[in-house]
Amino acid sequence: MALKQPLQLTPQLYDYLLSNSLRDDEVLKALRTETASLPLGVMQIAPEQGQLLNLLVKLTGARRCIEVGVFTGYSALCIARALPTDGMLLACDISEEWTSVARRYWQQAGVAERVNLQLAPAIETLDTAIANGEADSYDFAFIDADKTNYQNYYERCLTLLRPGGLIVIDNVLWGGSVADISKQDDDTRALRAIATRIHGDGRVDSSMIPVADGLLLCRKH
Repeated sequence: MALKQPLQLTPQLYDYLLSNSLRDDEVLKALRTETASLPLGVMQIAPEQGQLLNLLVKLTGARRCIEVGVFTGYSALCIARALPTDGMLLACDISEEWTSVARRYWQQAGVAERVNLQLAPAIETLDTAIANGEADSYDFAFIDADKTNYQNYYERCLTLLRPGGLIVIDNVLWGGSVADISKQDDDTRALRAIATRIHGDGRVDSSMIPVADGLLLCRKH
């Protein structure tokens, strides 16, 4: 029997999805609009992804989270809003320009105190956290940065997460390029590599889901 295939999201169906799922507000709308006007606005996650991240943080009861790749702060805002008032998001990025936009919206949303933004290469930030004895102390991680370092980010986040913690990795379908053997650029190859690695990684339970550009969920044993 043939496997049931996911629905193709036509514009009409996507509008229906957002209309009957997305719980939006003016801060999120304003941040999406401002980001979309930027030259690299395409890097912003989809609103349904942000809402899913918010729900996953709540479902896991997360208090300590990691984000690798902040950009203008939409995903960080969704995560931080799901945290308790004493929760903390370790946000890793290298751009003062893009994260200055993020800071404005975090402040406006009243979550700025929950975000510990570190402007440095994420590998350095994560290695410092490990060296400081923070292994097994985080609950949730979201990875959405340079694709060629995904395996490095994954390994470090896995070390930092407690058993039962959740890692979410973005862009794993990469607009369909991962399934096109003619696509052999570094980013596409890196995304194939991380998918293959996690599929065979006995340290986690995992599931790849076709939300927006694809999310890979990994629960640490």
